[in-house]
Amino acid sequence: MTSIVAVLVAVYLLIALLIGWYWSQEPDAFPVEQDAKAAAELTGRKFVNGYTTVETLKHLANTLLDKPGGYLSNDIAPPGVWLDNMPRWEFGVLTQVRDMARALRRDFSRSQSQSAEDPDLAYGEPLFHFDNNSWALPATESEYRRGIGAVDRYLARLADPQQPKASFYIRADNLSHWLGDVANRMGSLSQRLSASIGRVDLNTSEPTPGEGAAGTAPQVSEKVEKTPWLKIDDVFYEARGQAWALSHLLRAVEVDFADVLARKNASASIRQIIREFDAAQKSVWSPFILNGSGYGVLANHSLVMANFISRANAAVVDLRTLLSQG
Repeated sequence: MTSIVAVLVAVYLLIALLIGWYWSQEPDAFPVEQDAKAAAELTGRKFVNGYTTVETLKHLANTLLDKPGGYLSNDIAPPGVWLDNMPRWEFGVLTQVRDMARALRRDFSRSQSQSAEDPDLAYGEPLFHFDNNSWALPATESEYRRGIGAVDRYLARLADPQQPKASFYIRADNLSHWLGDVANRMGSLSQRLSASIGRVDLNTSEPTPGEGAAGTAPQVSEKVEKTPWLKIDDVFYEARGQAWALSHLLRAVEVDFADVLARKNASASIRQIIREFDAAQKSVWSPFILNGSGYGVLANHSLVMANFISRANAAVVDLRTLLSQG
């Protein structure tokens, strides 16, 4: 009897391991413009400016819910409860879904700061900020699907002049505002990834007026911040999730804002950013996220990722300069 139980447990663990491996595979990239045009044709909607960006946002959110294994961040049963890399990837994608939903509500759908918010976006955007770990009452998935439904209603009105008015303003300042959010996210990610081997922060205290000799150098104290060993792969996969989402969103923006980018001589800049995010999506052949020192024998995957993220962030800053001054 004991041997039978042991065999059954071993078979169960093997099956759970295989399912967990399958569920941990990151989704493939998809062609955003072709996907948006196909969706418009399927629903009989007119393919208008802004359609690609909004449809891409919907696709990203749906991917979180409908990929193999579904949404794993709130799983409470094996094998989902044992997985941590895919939930961190999901959180990375979710972060960019939230930022784009906010940009749609705050900037892209409004002509100026005094304009009224779009009612569907005002209803749907907060739903994407619902607790990403809620299992029930309500479940995270149900709230996110309601958010997707609200975005789809906005898209339906955007593509149909017979429905109540919806707008998507193709302007350089709107695009620059969203890119500012992207730059902030990438700057933070770059620092967190670099902290895999420890980062020294300098705290400078200026001399109090009237104290110390003239020309006295300020006192500098050092504080070392290092990502805990068990959290290194979490930051890495969160960065991969954000890079995957941004690669698609930037391609969508490239379609909808093509005229603006051409006028500002910024088309090459956005392609460079996309290239950096694509490089961050290359396959990881190691079974573990390695954390070697900067010049050690072993690789450091976090530092490699930080390189791509930092280069993309620098290119985003340059692109915003072009949009404001080009």
